[in-house]
Amino acid sequence: MLKADLHIHSTVSDGSDSVEEIICSAEKKGLDAIAITDHDTISHFSKIPHAGAVQVIPGIEISTVDRNGRRAHILGYCMERPELVDEFTRPTLEARNRNSERQVQILLEHGYRIDAAKLARADGKYLYKQHIMDWLVSTGQAEEMFGSFYQSIFKNNGICHFDIEYPDVFAAVDAVKAAGGLAVLAHSGQQQNFDLIPALAEHSLDGLELNHHANNKQDMDIIREFAEEYGLFLTGGSDYHGKYEPQPFGIGDFISEESGVNAICRR
Repeated sequence: MLKADLHIHSTVSDGSDSVEEIICSAEKKGLDAIAITDHDTISHFSKIPHAGAVQVIPGIEISTVDRNGRRAHILGYCMERPELVDEFTRPTLEARNRNSERQVQILLEHGYRIDAAKLARADGKYLYKQHIMDWLVSTGQAEEMFGSFYQSIFKNNGICHFDIEYPDVFAAVDAVKAAGGLAVLAHSGQQQNFDLIPALAEHSLDGLELNHHANNKQDMDIIREFAEEYGLFLTGGSDYHGKYEPQPFGIGDFISEESGVNAICRR
C-alpha cells in the first residue's frame, strides 16, 4: 500500500511551510504520496509539480457549517474542474481577510504594535489570525501561538472574538461533486458532527477522515461503523500547519487507510 498523508496545509492558506518545503519533508519521511489541502483556495494547484519522488495531489479543505451553525470541514480531491470550487470558496477567503484586517485594527487601537505591511499573508494576499498571532509572538507581545493570550483576545468574548459566515456543508459537497471530485468529511472527532454523516452520505459524500490527531479511539470506531454502513472510503492525514499550529507530530505521522489511497491516489 502507498504511504500517503492526505491532509496538509501550506503558505497558500494557514500553513507556515511552502509547497516545496512540504514536499522535501515528505521525501525525508519516505512518503509515497501527499495531498496539499489548503483552506478555501486552489491557488496552490499551480505550485504543485507534475512529477517527482512523491506523488503530490491537489486538494482543498472547505470551511462550512450545518443548518445549526456547527462547523464541518469538507476535503475535496481529484477535481476535474477546480474552478467551480474556487468560485464557491472565494467569498469565504475574502470575508476571512476582511475579518482579520478588522482584528488588526482593533489590536492597534488597544496599543499593540503591528506593522500591517510586514504581516505574512496566505498566497501573498489573504490575512489569517495565524499570521497576526505569529507577528505578536515574534515581536514579544504574546508568549505562544495559541496560549493564554490567544484565548483571552481571540476567544472567550475577547476584543477580537468574532467570526465570519461560512457556507452550507451540503452546498460544499455539491461544489466538489460538480467539479468531478471526491468529497470527504474531515476530522469528525474534532467537531463532533457524526450525526451529519448519514445525510451527507445520501448527498454523495465519498469518504470520511479516520486517521487524524483529533479523532480518539471512540471517534474512530464511530467513523468506521458509518463508513461500513454507507460504503464510504477512509482517509487520514497529519493536518500539518507547521509553526502556525504547534503540535508534537509532523508530515507523515498520520496516514490514509488503504481504501482512501485507492480512491484518491490511484484515480
